[in-house]
Order: sequence, then C-alpha cells, then structure tokens
Amino acid sequence: MENNAKLLTVGKITSVFGVKGWVKIYSYTSPIENIFDYQPWTVKTPQGDKTVEVDQWQRHGKGLIAHLKGVDDRDIAQTYCQSDCVVANSQLPPLDEGEYYWSQLIGLHVVSEYSGERQLLGKVQRLVETGANDVLVVRGCKGSIDERERLIPFVPEQYILNVDIAVGEMLIDWDPEF
Repeated sequence: MENNAKLLTVGKITSVFGVKGWVKIYSYTSPIENIFDYQPWTVKTPQGDKTVEVDQWQRHGKGLIAHLKGVDDRDIAQTYCQSDCVVANSQLPPLDEGEYYWSQLIGLHVVSEYSGERQLLGKVQRLVETGANDVLVVRGCKGSIDERERLIPFVPEQYILNVDIAVGEMLIDWDPEF
C-alpha cells in the first residue's frame, strides 16, 4: 500500500471463530459483504500492520466469519482480533456524479445559505443511517456560529445544495435555529 495513500477503515476483526483460524468480522460497508471486495486489507494489530487476504468467508447469523489466508490456527488468529481492517481509498470503486462515500463527507465544513445569508454551522462529525435518508451529524467548530450539534438530513437538492470535496465545504439550505 502506498505510504501517502489515504486509508479508510472498512471493518474490524472482532474475535476468533472455531479452532481452524476463522475470525468474526464486523463490517462498516453496506451491504456488509462488500468488505470482501476491498482486498487485501492492512490489519492494524498491536504487533504492527499486517497485510491479509481472506480466502473464504460466509454469513453467520447477522454477521460475517472469514478465514485469513495462511492462518490455520486459533492462537495465530487471536493475534488479529480487535484490529481495524483498512484499505487505500484507491481500492474503492469510482462513484457516479453526485455520489459520495461517507468518509469523503466527514470533516467537511457545513455552510448554510438559509435566507440568503452564509453561516458556518460546523463540521460533519459522522453520518447516521435512518432508513428514510442518511443524516449528517454536524458539530460546531472554530469560526462556526455556535458549538451546537445539529442533525441534518442528507437530502440532495432539498437541503444539500452543493458538495465540494476539493474545497472541503458542503453548502446547505438549513435554518441555523434548528
């Protein structure tokens, strides 16, 4: 992996499963199986970064289990547990115009143009999936109108007017009093 590549956490190895080197995987992708499309992973273990590939996987209940290539022992598999799985952004497929990965939105300055007045509301801290639409969690930052946390629906053309990743800004139509 390139040293200057932006890294994205796609999941976590949580615990061992069985005695033959299988592990439980918590996926941050949607759908959860997509985590296996982004390989190899760099696994951030206490012993340092390790590059791993999954050679077998399957759904298990509501989660996932996987076998790491070359890891056939429970004790060795245990050394990977509680470790994040990261990939370079370059491993992700390109998106269509107007589509964004959540990781691209986190950290953007959110500027409201409600009633024609530009006001900095804060920065995107995270996103929440609600079913109807995703919701931005925006928290006040240096230069913002206050330190409040706001929940803003991510609904393009209704509330989201423009997203400029290069500039690091999202322009919205949202009443700052909400």
